[in-house]
Amino acid sequence: MARIPSAAVAATGLVGGYAVARWTKKRQLGGVVLAAAGAAAAQQWRTRAGGPAAGALSAAYVAAFAGSHPLAKKVGAWPAVFGVAGAVALASWAVADRRG
Repeated sequence: MARIPSAAVAATGLVGGYAVARWTKKRQLGGVVLAAAGAAAAQQWRTRAGGPAAGALSAAYVAAFAGSHPLAKKVGAWPAVFGVAGAVALASWAVADRRG
């Protein structure tokens, strides 16, 4: 089975969670997508980089989600979501995916 980089899983969770919430008009459904991808990414982070790194990246994932809201007021919703998803993906790659 092909290995999906944790950076892609995390970024997809942030973008996909927002997209599902926006297009279905059900924020809870977007939250399910966000949480499921976050849990999958956290498991990969723990396996590839260890517990402390997984904790830090999980905190970054949650902070990115929270930070996208005020950022959206300044730059717009989609640019904010893509920006924070890119930041989390870069951090994930640097900490967990780069070595593999």
